[in-house]
Amino acid sequence: MRRTSSPFSLVLLGIGTFLLVLAPMLAWYVAPRAAVNPIDIDTTAVYTGTGSVFDTERIETVPDRRITVTQRVRADVADSERSGHAVWDVVTTVDTDGSLPAADPHDALDFTPHRWVMDRTTTEPVHCCQEHPYIEGEAYLKFPFDVQKRSYRWWDNTLGGTVVLRYRGTEKVQGYTGYRFTGTVPAARTGTRLVPGSIVGQPRRPQVAAEEWYANHGIELVVDQRTGRVINAQTGPRRTLRAPGGQRDAAVLLDSRKLAFTDATQREAVRQAKRDSGLLRLVGETLPIGAAVAGFVLAMTGGVPAVRRRSRRVRPVAPETPGTALTK
Repeated sequence: MRRTSSPFSLVLLGIGTFLLVLAPMLAWYVAPRAAVNPIDIDTTAVYTGTGSVFDTERIETVPDRRITVTQRVRADVADSERSGHAVWDVVTTVDTDGSLPAADPHDALDFTPHRWVMDRTTTEPVHCCQEHPYIEGEAYLKFPFDVQKRSYRWWDNTLGGTVVLRYRGTEKVQGYTGYRFTGTVPAARTGTRLVPGSIVGQPRRPQVAAEEWYANHGIELVVDQRTGRVINAQTGPRRTLRAPGGQRDAAVLLDSRKLAFTDATQREAVRQAKRDSGLLRLVGETLPIGAAVAGFVLAMTGGVPAVRRRSRRVRPVAPETPGTALTK
């Protein structure tokens, strides 16, 4: 007769097997689908610093002014759901203390609206949904998930092109470690602007289609490795005007060596990076490893006794061998 397996052992074996199957599913199926860019984002980043700005009332460049750059990103949920991509509307304003606080962002020293559309998984730009301008590169506003220790092509909206940002090691922001990337932008022509000729050294001409030029003393970003979120940023923009065909800057519109995230913006970026990175780590590492370990232990605990019980058999009683009758 064969002994039957214990019901409790079979339950443990079943749970263990389920967890062993669940572990790779969490790591290879669930985790990649959790790493997606949101379609309901609404966030604001503020940069501050000092520099020179063009005073439109005095018609001259004034130095040592406090500069505030505000960048608000809001998702267009309806367009995102229709397209299947992340559609983000971005408004960037540049202010001095004289234009803050402003009831209308159009009153700022500079006001730039644009739309960025990206693949929710890869963060690569997608060209649809009234996107403007035609954004290219590997990253803008944020990096892709799972940031690598290599150079990335970052979109610079003022330049209207990409900038190579090189990996420079790690750096802590508010006690949280991220990857540091840096780059510069050499002076490049970005367009034209109709201005009085006197501004660009041609006082006899009432209006001139002056050339707009842009450079950047240095872009530095610190990025959360797992989510690609920028937890600290600083930039050194220089925007100038030149006479048509001119080789030198005739007027400085904006020049700052360093405009950087405020402490409040840093703290909020780090808080969100910690939260999102923790969730991705939980789904992609902690739960799969825990499920695999627990599944192995339970499967062994329930499976070994079950196997032993099946292999044990009650030893049968040997039948008596009939003897030969003795006759006298």
